[in-house]
Amino acid sequence: MAKQKEKTETAEKPEIKNIVTIEEAGPCKKKVAVEVPHDAIKEALDEQYKELKNEALVPGFRKGRAPIRLLEKRFGKDISEQVKLKLLASASESALKDNKIQQIGDPNIDYEKVTLPETGSLKFDFEVEVRPDFELPSLEGIAVNKPRFEVTDQQVSDEIAGLQKRSGMWVPQEGGSVEEGDQIIAHAEIKAEGDSEEERRDNVEIQVRTNGLVCGIPVEKLNDLLAGAKQGDVKETTVEVATTFYDEKYRGKKLNIKITVKDIKRLRPAELDQRLFDMFGVKDEADLREKVREMLAGRTEQKTQEAIKEQVYKYLLDSTSFDLPAAVVAAESMNVLRRQYSNLMMYGMPKELLDERMEELRASSEERAKEQLKTFFIMDKIAEKLGVEASEEEINGHIARAAAQRGRRPEKMREEMVRDGSLAQFALQVREEKCVNKLLETAKITDIDAAEFQKTAEESKKKPKKTAAKKKEEPKEESAEETEKPAAKRPVRKKKTDE
Repeated sequence: MAKQKEKTETAEKPEIKNIVTIEEAGPCKKKVAVEVPHDAIKEALDEQYKELKNEALVPGFRKGRAPIRLLEKRFGKDISEQVKLKLLASASESALKDNKIQQIGDPNIDYEKVTLPETGSLKFDFEVEVRPDFELPSLEGIAVNKPRFEVTDQQVSDEIAGLQKRSGMWVPQEGGSVEEGDQIIAHAEIKAEGDSEEERRDNVEIQVRTNGLVCGIPVEKLNDLLAGAKQGDVKETTVEVATTFYDEKYRGKKLNIKITVKDIKRLRPAELDQRLFDMFGVKDEADLREKVREMLAGRTEQKTQEAIKEQVYKYLLDSTSFDLPAAVVAAESMNVLRRQYSNLMMYGMPKELLDERMEELRASSEERAKEQLKTFFIMDKIAEKLGVEASEEEINGHIARAAAQRGRRPEKMREEMVRDGSLAQFALQVREEKCVNKLLETAKITDIDAAEFQKTAEESKKKPKKTAAKKKEEPKEESAEETEKPAAKRPVRKKKTDE
């Protein structure tokens, strides 16, 4: 009877609630202050000592018989630390969950600076990055132009010229000087502002182009810097690396780059001869041109669809405004790269071109990184609003198509994507594509000549973009759809699934 009464009292014991205060701490950032009452601390300590008493082996006492005071004396420091960590974890998690804060990443709690008080409540605070809060524009009736692309003789010739270059050889230029398009083998020295020593790299391959890369670091007007250089010449420049650069070692720093030219190579395109014809499985040049024309014709539909989807993305980006802190952009830069990688892979880009493209993406500007992250948040919210999800069957179907385009086995490609962490991003890309297709079902699509489409696109680029402030000032008639605010999903970092 006494035991039953004890169980009833325990069941009716009121829950001890923490005191939580939330403040804005900047764009996409909140400061959360938590106060854990002394009664909750005492309850947690009592529970921890109860578990310890049942398990601890203390000389002179049978298991489970050692007095609490002796346990406190021998294990008090360790128990306090364990309870502190448990309370910090549970209290911060509850504060975020109970207040429906959709965080990006984990709270930045400095555990070392927090101590468990002997009397009174436990107080601590932390900052957390959160999803941006914004409203979606109208998703129905998006105006889209559908360009009509045709394959021209010039396009066929350009494609064949590209085949010749990709099948060509890099030939050393003894005694020559550097020209745009060349490849140089160089010794590079990189020194960050404030560092005492430079980083040295030997036999670095550098492609001489307008916006080139030196050891993965973007250098504007690299062609001008190296133009006319000869073997043994030293060229030096200073660059400022973006705050969202993928390599944390150089992020946001001013770098001095010194390039010593060791060898100069120039691309010699392959000849239109029988060796090249055999390589592409054709009889002669006429046969090659016909095969290339067929290939380009097959690309036109894909090109049309890409142009249409690009307009949808542009509409969404231009019609939606919210801030992103630099920390979020930098933290998500690798996810952006994975999404781009999976996108290019879906369209069957050859491995060598894919790697080259990824180097360019790694060196992308802060503005591009922000745009990619902004697109993710918008599409994620659209997916929730429209109830769009990517099933395992759909994901596997996209993997199978990508594998077929690259001559790979689907199961091997999937295993590789699981290992390198790109599968989750690939799944997001599949879902995103479904969202765009869903929007196109109600879009207002107008057929347009390719030349007119190009002219319209160029004029659109010249128009100044509206700033966030200007957009907020403009009066807007809100529809029921636009004022509806769907609940946001858990954001970018889903550690158990995405990473």
